[in-house]
Amino acid sequence: MDSNQIRSREKKQERLIAVLLFFVFMLGGLLLMEKFNPGFSVWGSRQEAFVENARQRLDSISEQLQVRMVQIKKLGGRVNELEVARQQILSDQKALAENPEMAQKEIEKKLAYYLRLITQKDVEIRKLRKENVVLIARNDSLSREAKLLQDGLTNVQKALRDSSLTFDVKQKELSERSRILEVRNQELVEKVNVAAALRAEGVNVYAISSRGKEAGVQNQKAKRLEKIRVIFHLQENSLAAKEVKTIYLRIIEPTGNIVSDYSLGSGSFEFKGKDLAYTAKQRIFYENNHQSVEFIYARANAYKEGRHEIELYAEGFLIGLGSFEVR
Repeated sequence: MDSNQIRSREKKQERLIAVLLFFVFMLGGLLLMEKFNPGFSVWGSRQEAFVENARQRLDSISEQLQVRMVQIKKLGGRVNELEVARQQILSDQKALAENPEMAQKEIEKKLAYYLRLITQKDVEIRKLRKENVVLIARNDSLSREAKLLQDGLTNVQKALRDSSLTFDVKQKELSERSRILEVRNQELVEKVNVAAALRAEGVNVYAISSRGKEAGVQNQKAKRLEKIRVIFHLQENSLAAKEVKTIYLRIIEPTGNIVSDYSLGSGSFEFKGKDLAYTAKQRIFYENNHQSVEFIYARANAYKEGRHEIELYAEGFLIGLGSFEVR
C-alpha cells in the first residue's frame, strides 16, 4: 500500500471521528439541558394542555355569565357589563385558536377578571333580591291601606248624602255634623292621594364615556365622569291614573348644592309651599305596568369628589332616592 492510500484512509478516519465527536457533544448538551431544565422536553405538550384547559374554563365562565344575566334581568337590573364580558370571551377564544402560544400569564389575568366579575354580580343579585322582597311587601301594604281608605271614603260620602236627606234634625246640628264629615272627607281624600302617588324603585346610576360605553358610576374619577344615566322603575299602583306625568330629578353635591344649569334645562318647582331647584325634568305617560324611566345628564363642569344624592319628585311627592360616589 503506497503513502497516498494511507493518507487518504487517515483523512477518512479523522472525518469519521469528528462526526462522532459532534454527535457525542450534541447528546451531552441535550442531557445537560434536560438535567437543568426538566420541563424543556415537555413544554410543547404542557402548553397544549394549558390552552385546552383555558378554552374549557372560558366556556364555563361564559355559561355562568349567561345564568347571571337571566337572574339580573328578572330582578330588574342592568346586564350591559355582562354582555360586554361575553363578547370579550368570544374574542379571547378566537385569539387562543389563532395563537396557541399566547402567554399563560395574559390568559390567567383574563380568567381572573371574569371570575371577579361573576363574584361582583352574585353580590348584586343578592342585593336586588333583598330590595325586591322589601318593595313587594311595601306595595302589598300600600294596596291594603289604599283599599281601606277607599272604602272609608265611600262610606263617608254615603253618610254625607244620607245626612242631607235626613229631616227632623236641627239646622245647627246638621251644619256641625256636615262640617265634621267634610273635614274627615278631606283627610281621607288626602290619604288616598298619598296612596295613589307614584313610587320609584331600583334607582341605579351609570357612567357613560365619550365613546358611548356604559359602566357603574360608583367610585368613578371626577375628570372621567362626563355623562350619567339614572334609571328606575315606577311601581304598579291601581289608584294612580294613567296619564302624562312630570318627573323631576335633583342631584345634590356633597356640599349640599344642587347640580343645575338653566342652559341645559334646569329650573325650579313647588314642593310643600317652597321652590326647589331641579337638575332635569321629564314628561312621561304613566302606563301602570312597572315601566322603566331614565334620565341622561351631561354637565359642563366636573363633579365634586364624594357622595352625591339623587332625589326624584312627581305630583308633589318625593317618589325615590339614590346615590353615587365620585373620587
